[in-house]
Amino acid sequence: MDDQGLEDAAILLMSMGEEEAAEVFKHLAPKEVQRLGETIAKMKAVSRERYESVIDRFITMAQAEHMLVPDTDEYVKSVLRKALGDERANLLLDRILQGSDVSGIESLKWMDAQSVAELLRNEHPQIVAAIMVHLEFDQTSEILKLLPERMRNEVLVRVATLDGIQPSALKDLNDVLGRVLAGGDRARKSALGGVKTTAEILNLMGSSVETSVLDYIRESDSDLAQKIMDNMFTFDDLVKLDDKGIQAILKEVQAETLVISLKGATPELRERVFKNMSSRAAETLREDLETRGPVRVSDVEAEQKELLKIVRRLSEEGEIVMGGGGDDQFL
Repeated sequence: MDDQGLEDAAILLMSMGEEEAAEVFKHLAPKEVQRLGETIAKMKAVSRERYESVIDRFITMAQAEHMLVPDTDEYVKSVLRKALGDERANLLLDRILQGSDVSGIESLKWMDAQSVAELLRNEHPQIVAAIMVHLEFDQTSEILKLLPERMRNEVLVRVATLDGIQPSALKDLNDVLGRVLAGGDRARKSALGGVKTTAEILNLMGSSVETSVLDYIRESDSDLAQKIMDNMFTFDDLVKLDDKGIQAILKEVQAETLVISLKGATPELRERVFKNMSSRAAETLREDLETRGPVRVSDVEAEQKELLKIVRRLSEEGEIVMGGGGDDQFL
């Protein structure tokens, strides 16, 4: 589903009300739920014309559909049993409906790769292979990367030679997985804490606190301190933005915040800011910086934090991309 389709679906769900929207979400795959949820969270308002267009199109599509029976599984069970008798019908039903009871496997689709890998680490490669083929390819690849090399290789050999799973074997597999999940509460941990979180917190605490904390960590674990630094961005890192990014920030920041923030900026960053303003605005800013008297370091840091909040918001909205000391983009 493209961005337009996601937005249309989000508009439709929000028009339904909470109870009805919840029923729809129950029938969606994990990725669909995540993408729709993110889209809804970002949408603040839509035009009446857009809203009415989405509703009209949905009504047209709904009227073109007709549900023949309310529950197709129950319908086919009833018909075959009446036609063939219970014993023969059950033999066929096992094959026809063999993919219907995978509740345990379905639960894995809602979990992160690390949690699934921890749950399956001690299972037989054949069981892991049978589970992997039920998951999305990208999720499977992330899980396998986290398994020991030998186990990963054995699992993939079995995936390559797997040509199907018998209904009875699928039921046994689902039962095994149900037991694994029942004892796996500790594995399903929330993705909280870590180097990235520490860097995000330090970004907003000012340079004096940042230096003190990093020096303390460096004394006991220099590698950890470096990892945190690699994930941080600072006010002076704004010089790494392209001109479009600088201009986007200038449209949002208050004049007073900009002036005080630049009191503590490098000459290079100041020049980048001047370059992305009109000649008159740049001249006014230069004069403000020259005539403004001494400013407390704490005040400069406070205004720089306010400006960085704007940068973070614009980054989350996709307006700018900011890189840090490491290989990854992180803001």
